[in-house]
Amino acid sequence: MPLLTGELETLTHAELKEKCRRIKGAYLHGIGGTDTLVHLAVSIKPFVTISELVQELKSASSFEVNKRINRKALEWQRGYGVVSFGKRNLDCVLDYVHRQREHYGSGRLSARLEVCDGIEETRPSPAEAG
Repeated sequence: MPLLTGELETLTHAELKEKCRRIKGAYLHGIGGTDTLVHLAVSIKPFVTISELVQELKSASSFEVNKRINRKALEWQRGYGVVSFGKRNLDCVLDYVHRQREHYGSGRLSARLEVCDGIEETRPSPAEAG
């Protein structure tokens, strides 16, 4: 499995940003990740479903990245995770998202998120996890 480093990471993040920009009702606040994962901080309007948003982001980004690099460079795993947050937690969430490599390197996977009040962790149903 290719790692999200260098050109692949840059292109993947750029495609995710562009796709978020084009989706009505979605606003990307920040993006970060490690060699094996991507975290996005996104606000969505009530008419945007999380499962459809994730499906669009994954399919569009893998299509564009693989077309540009001309190989099967980007394949997303099945499923996804979601954490809901409010405006008052945005700075904390963005700090966590932008510092993914540091958090994963230190083993503190969600230390910052655990101290943010009012954040609920949710998991999609098996049907949504697709």
